[in-house]
Amino acid sequence: MPGKEETTRLHFEPLGPAHDRAAFSCGVEGLDNYLRKRAGQDVRKRVAVAFVLTPDGKTVAGYYTLSQYSVELDAIPDGLAAKLPKYPFVSATLIGRLAVSNEFRSQRLGELLLMDALNRCLSGSKQVASAVVIVDAKDDRATAFYKKYGFIEIPKTPKRLFLPMATIEKLFSKPEPLVDPDDVLTPAEAKKVRHGMEQIKAGRFKLWQDVKHELGR
Repeated sequence: MPGKEETTRLHFEPLGPAHDRAAFSCGVEGLDNYLRKRAGQDVRKRVAVAFVLTPDGKTVAGYYTLSQYSVELDAIPDGLAAKLPKYPFVSATLIGRLAVSNEFRSQRLGELLLMDALNRCLSGSKQVASAVVIVDAKDDRATAFYKKYGFIEIPKTPKRLFLPMATIEKLFSKPEPLVDPDDVLTPAEAKKVRHGMEQIKAGRFKLWQDVKHELGR
């Protein structure tokens, strides 16, 4: 199984024709069917962009999608809303789907997918304004996962959560992907990256420099 091979090397790249979408299974039918049947169409129509985590350019270990979005200002908690312009809607970036293949479980790849997605959201916000990142959790387990990384539930919409872009900016002092498409990770390197992620919860915001230092890059 790919998830058990110590030599497995993973990298991010945009979803393309070479990726074996039909073989992907994460155990959630909606997420599986989206990748198999709709993701390519959404990419072609520029409805969303999709990135996959792959060991070989074919196998999909995990994926996520990003798209532009907007959220009503009165749906955001007052503390944050008070810091934003008084427009009816606030620009946002939506992480529409995020899933890890069952074959690659127990490697905490969900965290790598989320960190890469957040950093792409931050980089994109420099070109097209976005005040928050929005996610729609599929179930209570997914809700707990996002809350662990600082996401806040929107009271008026069950299982919809957000994270201010200003908070994300603090997590990444340098706006480049946590895992660049040209980079690769062995399980040992990924373990060091996960150590860097733990620093987020400890309140240390120089994640990128710390991880690069530990990897000796």
